Amino acid sequence: MYKTVHYISKKRKRLEYKNIKQSALLRIALLITVLVNLPRVLQLYNILEGLAESFTHASVKDVIIRITFLFLFSWGVLQLNTNWKLLYSHLNIYKRSVITSILNTILFFTTVFLLIYVHEVIAGEVMNYSDKGLLYFVYFMVQVIAIFTARILQFQIIHQADIAEKEMLQRQNLQNELSALRNQINPHFLFNSLNSLNSLIRDNKEATNFVNKLSFMYRYILQSGQEDFVTLREELKFLKTYVYLIKTRYRDRFDIEINIDDSLYYEKIPALALQLLVENAVKHNEISGSNPLLVKLYVENNYLVVENAIKSRATFVDSTGQGLANINKRYLLLKQKHISISDTDGIFKVKLPIN
Repeated sequence: MYKTVHYISKKRKRLEYKNIKQSALLRIALLITVLVNLPRVLQLYNILEGLAESFTHASVKDVIIRITFLFLFSWGVLQLNTNWKLLYSHLNIYKRSVITSILNTILFFTTVFLLIYVHEVIAGEVMNYSDKGLLYFVYFMVQVIAIFTARILQFQIIHQADIAEKEMLQRQNLQNELSALRNQINPHFLFNSLNSLNSLIRDNKEATNFVNKLSFMYRYILQSGQEDFVTLREELKFLKTYVYLIKTRYRDRFDIEINIDDSLYYEKIPALALQLLVENAVKHNEISGSNPLLVKLYVENNYLVVENAIKSRATFVDSTGQGLANINKRYLLLKQKHISISDTDGIFKVKLPIN
């Protein structure tokens, strides 16, 4: 369970740096190459004689060298500003920007210097001052165009990923609603059954208290199921009832420590979120006399934190592994925010945004 846990907030960063297909980059690089080298081809066939004054003598070698270098340069700029960013996507935006700017500058000057050198060696002709100046200008404009094109491609990928994610959340929400309707039972029947059970055990104070707590829990689940949010006060009241039922089973082997300021009691959170996190801790950790379980609940930097020491069960845990994912989906759907999950230094910690 804990080995597969990652920070869910990293998902957005992975979407931002998703690979662009090579076919798209190659087509754009080819288009830029054709457009920029079109005047050279026209000069080669004496179509635009007036351009000859601005260039050195055009030849087949000259055109081939320019086309090759410009194609590789366009492709390299597109790669650098899209797919190659994956190599340092873990850095913050300022460091990424500095690295990208430095690499673009190195690529620009290296390509132009190498082109001038190769042209002199292979074509056997030294470029004049005018041709070199125009070469720098053209490659600079190509780089600017390619960078803007790369960003457009990146935004397109992000937009498509956002649409796909929203559609997935909507489908999941509809499926949850359908499942709730399918699993719905007659509450009157259940409450009548609990009342009947209560009358049978009225002489057993502990059992009567347990049934009353169970009745309150079920009533809360029914009522909160009709609302997206509940106040933190309501959720904590329900959580204490749930903890009572858990402590009835585990006694002093389980405990919860709640440290939340009263001023936050009217903050809104998705219903049953805290109960599911405590239930998750109970389900996946060993609870015994030698290894009691303590769950801590507190607020840190506008996050509601639920944490516990990891004491993995030696026996198999029957779990679908969807509990935390479902909580995150609810937060994303209702608050457009991700929850944060970590399991470092032997501590399992879930942070819920509350502001």
